[in-house]
Amino acid sequence: MVFSSIIFLFLFLPLTLLFYFIVRKEVQNLFLLCASLLFYAWGESFYVLIMLVSIVVNYFSGLLIEYFKGRRIAAFFLCTAVVLNLGLLSVFKYLDFIVNNVNLLLSMVNIKPIIISPVHLPIGISFFTFQAISYIVDVYRNEVKAQRNPINIGMYISLFPQLIAGPIIRYHDVAKQIVKRIVTRDDFAEGIRRFVLGLGKKVLIANPLGLTADKIFVIASQELTAPVAWLGIICYIFQIYFDFSGYSDMAIGLGRMFGFHFLENFNYPYISQSFREFWQRWHISLSNWFRDYLYIPLGGNRHGQLRTYINLVTIFFLCGLWHGASWNYVIWGMFHGFFLAIERLGFSRLLKILWRPLRHVYFIFTLIVSFVIFRTDTISSAVAYLRAMFGFAQADGILYHINMYFDLEIKLTLIVAMIGSVPVFLFISRLKETILKRTSDGLSTYIDGVFEVSKTAAISLILLVSVMYLAAGAYNPFIYFRF
Repeated sequence: MVFSSIIFLFLFLPLTLLFYFIVRKEVQNLFLLCASLLFYAWGESFYVLIMLVSIVVNYFSGLLIEYFKGRRIAAFFLCTAVVLNLGLLSVFKYLDFIVNNVNLLLSMVNIKPIIISPVHLPIGISFFTFQAISYIVDVYRNEVKAQRNPINIGMYISLFPQLIAGPIIRYHDVAKQIVKRIVTRDDFAEGIRRFVLGLGKKVLIANPLGLTADKIFVIASQELTAPVAWLGIICYIFQIYFDFSGYSDMAIGLGRMFGFHFLENFNYPYISQSFREFWQRWHISLSNWFRDYLYIPLGGNRHGQLRTYINLVTIFFLCGLWHGASWNYVIWGMFHGFFLAIERLGFSRLLKILWRPLRHVYFIFTLIVSFVIFRTDTISSAVAYLRAMFGFAQADGILYHINMYFDLEIKLTLIVAMIGSVPVFLFISRLKETILKRTSDGLSTYIDGVFEVSKTAAISLILLVSVMYLAAGAYNPFIYFRF
């Protein structure tokens, strides 16, 4: 089940909210756990057992780590739990990838390949595995107490708002909210607004642009012209941003409806002027997780330049691999790691003296190149696509002309996407606050009322049009299947 579906919007979510507020507070976590398992089992059925195994393993690991706190055996239980968590992730996400690469090596020495049945990738396993690891590490570091109630830890790992598409919620950020939380009217209203905004991002912007990108990326490289190739990747970079940030908005909004306050996951990353800034704005929960649970424990930047760069390479190798079992993802991660390294080596000082628009052009251009690698399935297809982008393909543009894809809907959607990817509405909100401070009480009340009515009308319109698109069976992919 996904958020952008009729069955979720008009059956699962209303019933879940209704019963959540009907049941006693003492059993609300149990109800959320059951609802979350049902949400997951709706699409994964048998593989909900994997999540239950994760819950049991991490529940007992947390208790054992806390019981033996300060003794070496606590580190043993921590390492065991991490290995078990990563073992589950490796088997279901990377086993096929590992076997395929081993077979490639075996074929070079004429040894029979290893034959295994394809392994199903359970949705969201990367997210709930990283959340589980954050719990046991937080307990080991004595940042939180081990959760004595298995229902609470189960609810934390399986909580449906962020289960299948993030953001990654670290245990110490929500530990108190798991035990006690209050849903205010303002929180609930803000949760609805945030959810609808995310739904609109996904359905009205990401989906149409994704359809165009998908059509272009399946064109044979020899038939691809530079204008069509550029349109395809531009549509894709907006698709992936509005899809990822849209799902994060929906998760944050849903969390708010149930009394949880999740941290922000995206902060207008496309206004960045360097890769360092980009990773402070893009998928913030993931970059913070790698920083706090891997980069800093590896030594961070505390042991000299060489060690720092080794740590950076390690982090972005794993970051790429986290996104998917493919060498393209690994190279994408290393690409970002390389530019972070050269910025750290001194290129950032050169960037600072450049005209601000030039800094932005440098970043956007290199980011687009990296997302070609991310979007394509193989290294050779990425190279072929990049060749087409820069005019090295031999296509004449007759068979696949740009006007076949660059219609009025896509033009308008791209305009909305460009506006939505910069903090225009944040600027308007701040402008409103400034105006209110400089006007009389009566006029400020009127202006504030106009803004609130306009906001409510806009949110209502976004919800209505999004539902109409979904009801009509419009293109609605779930791109997290790839990750």
